[in-house]
Amino acid sequence: MKNYFAKMKPTATCPPRKPVSKIIWSWIGAFLGILLVSVIGKYLSSIELTNLFLIGSFGASAVLVYGAPLAEFSQPRNLVGGHVISAIVGVTIFSLLGEQNILSSPTAVSLAIVAMHFTRTLHPPGGATALIAVIGGEKVHSLGYEYVLYPVFLGSIIMLLVALFVNNMSKNPKRHYPVYWF
Repeated sequence: MKNYFAKMKPTATCPPRKPVSKIIWSWIGAFLGILLVSVIGKYLSSIELTNLFLIGSFGASAVLVYGAPLAEFSQPRNLVGGHVISAIVGVTIFSLLGEQNILSSPTAVSLAIVAMHFTRTLHPPGGATALIAVIGGEKVHSLGYEYVLYPVFLGSIIMLLVALFVNNMSKNPKRHYPVYWF
């Protein structure tokens, strides 16, 4: 037990706050990314393609791709692949087990993580994307595998395009995007 608790002993101090310029670029990217996803979602709902476009996991993706654009989890492969693979897993688990099964949510999230690991597309918000496919309610469930295409694929592509635009506008050579594509 002593060894177990010894692992929790801090080995470093909290890192300093990021420079204001990085905070501002993060804000601009997150604002524009979520705004664009929201606006396109409103447009699509007005032409009756879908009435659900802005999913919660995009908020977490915004933190990564605009706040930490150099992180492995933030790269295009991870952003798009992680969401799409997790959406496929989530919809499949819902199709097989339904929403009310106590195993549906943990199975969807855990298998999404496994699938992202195997495909090298680990993107933490993908876990939420899989979970939303299971607990998202009738609007999400009625989409079936269309959920993978929109909102998930299209929304992640929009966020990627905004990330490419905003993250490369800074004159800071340490702020660029992406580090790798595939």
